[in-house]
Amino acid sequence: MIGSAKEFVRLRSSSDPAEYRRAAHEEAPLEVWMAVIADHPAFRQWVAHNKTVPLEVLDLLAGDEDVTVRLVVAGKRKAPDRILRRLAVDPDESVRLRVASHRNAAEATLRMLASDAWDEIRKVVQDRLTTERPLTDPGNHARR
Repeated sequence: MIGSAKEFVRLRSSSDPAEYRRAAHEEAPLEVWMAVIADHPAFRQWVAHNKTVPLEVLDLLAGDEDVTVRLVVAGKRKAPDRILRRLAVDPDESVRLRVASHRNAAEATLRMLASDAWDEIRKVVQDRLTTERPLTDPGNHARR
């Protein structure tokens, strides 16, 4: 387990592949993630990349000022529809496109994107709405 923000930054900055993997895969207490976000802003995207990061942290990072951080959050497999719905109105089209392609995006979220200004997003949404059965219940992560 990662025990401090300083340790996370050291692991993520390491050239040792084993340490780099620890930064991407090991758990840390909520306080550690919050300390990294507050004290090491350049590492926020790497917090979002971590496989074990809690949804509470992803929810916070979904509102980050850095588009790269929001893009990582929008691509997280475990991102629930409630986070994806927030990102569906993101000012950056690459974030919205990632939401449109996300397996956890509920039908209501996809319908929000169906009239997006960018035709590529509209195309992805239209394809998904006609060929897939998106989630209909925002709290359910399983396909129906």
